[in-house]
Amino acid sequence: MHETNPVIYFEIPVHDLSRAEKFYTAVFNFKFEKEIIDGYEMSLFPFKESSRGISGALAKGDAYVPTKKGIIIYFKTENMDATLEKVISEGGKILYPKTVNDKLGFVVAEFEDSEGNRIALHQTIS
Repeated sequence: MHETNPVIYFEIPVHDLSRAEKFYTAVFNFKFEKEIIDGYEMSLFPFKESSRGISGALAKGDAYVPTKKGIIIYFKTENMDATLEKVISEGGKILYPKTVNDKLGFVVAEFEDSEGNRIALHQTIS
């Protein structure tokens, strides 16, 4: 039996690291730390050891190919409508519209980021 959640880290493939940083900063107000890891350019998302959840990086290199057909990462948001407006204003596209699940108490949506990835949003509702 696992004592922790199974996922600990993610990498989002990008073609243009500075364009992707600009997009994610504008949509989520993230601050990034640039690193070279195993020869690949990375921009690390914020991470606090004491906080719940996982973190990851925007990753550029020949092994990283943006796609709308692979794994879907969910970012939390406190305001789905405002976040989706920022996605659109930054050149992203809505792929799955805001959908409310009253039974389980959340709202989800999916968008295409600046690099062509399918990214999801999750907002808890009360």
